[in-house]
Amino acid sequence: MQRLRRLVWKEFLELRQNPRLFGIVIVAPIIQLTMLGYAATTDVRDVPVIVADGDRSPASRDLIARFEGSGNFTVIGAVTTVREVDPFLQRGDAWLALAIPPGYGAAVAAAEPVSLQLVADGSDSNSTTVALGYATALVGEYAAAAAGLTTAAPVIDLRVRVWFNPQLESRFFMIPGVLALLLLLVTANLAAMAIVREKELGTLEQLNVTPLRRWELIVGKLLPYGVIAFIDVLLVTAVAVLWFEVPFRGSFALLLGTSMLYVICTLGLGLLISTISDTQQQAMMTATFFFLTPMIYLSDFIFPIENMPRVIQYATYVIPLRYFLVIVRGIFLKGIGLDLLWPQAAALAAWGGVVLTLAVARSHKRTG
Repeated sequence: MQRLRRLVWKEFLELRQNPRLFGIVIVAPIIQLTMLGYAATTDVRDVPVIVADGDRSPASRDLIARFEGSGNFTVIGAVTTVREVDPFLQRGDAWLALAIPPGYGAAVAAAEPVSLQLVADGSDSNSTTVALGYATALVGEYAAAAAGLTTAAPVIDLRVRVWFNPQLESRFFMIPGVLALLLLLVTANLAAMAIVREKELGTLEQLNVTPLRRWELIVGKLLPYGVIAFIDVLLVTAVAVLWFEVPFRGSFALLLGTSMLYVICTLGLGLLISTISDTQQQAMMTATFFFLTPMIYLSDFIFPIENMPRVIQYATYVIPLRYFLVIVRGIFLKGIGLDLLWPQAAALAAWGGVVLTLAVARSHKRTG
């Protein structure tokens, strides 16, 4: 154990002597979480709307005011006919065009059916879908309020209740995922590059001829980055809860325990990458293009797995980030425990065991 302690201490001394690396492992996750916390959101705000008001009545102005005051839309101007909205949509100045027909105010006053038209720029399909949802809901509420003054109560009274994220804030869903993403990027990259750096300097062969056992060498190289990963978990969780006000309803001990399983997976991945790379540049490229990028795209962090082709869905089962995303979002937002999360925890334990075994076997083959 004394040899292991000295090797771990040597790694920490190297980290302390490298201020850039210290910044990467401690400061960069906080900066990235702050940036992604604001940027990684599917919410749509201030959608630019051009209005074709063919009625110009108090009722039409009231409807336009509702759009303006909703917080989701910004009315950038008003024209008279629908044809006049085309240039606004073509230039991208407006995402939506609201067309109010002549006679709209009189029809509303008489409680008669009247049609409105929404024209949308569909080049950004996701944002347009969200904006159309906002507009449809707003017009629906307006119509229901107007109808409620003149008609009897509806037969069906539908009341919707949203659990775990009542405000439907997408950042509450994305920020816990950012924690999982940062742990993957930091620990896998740094573990791989730390070992490959020893190869480049020729000091790995010197370590191999010391009395250190194989497991002591591997644990000694990986343990400091595991400690740093837990520091990152504490810092990122604090920023998520205290700055972004993401609710934390679960067990913090369970978060730390499952984070340990996940970090074992990412460190094992870094070790595996180091066995197939001879330079730090190779390690970085291999990690980025062959492992990290596919994991991010196929893990449910950005795109829902349910929307992927069946074959791709099967491939996602070999991605540890997929399982940790379920765990960290479940702990943060739902407050669920190990009784529900044990399949994901078991998958992480199995994945970590397999990749570590494979990496150690390859390490033996390369240095034996």
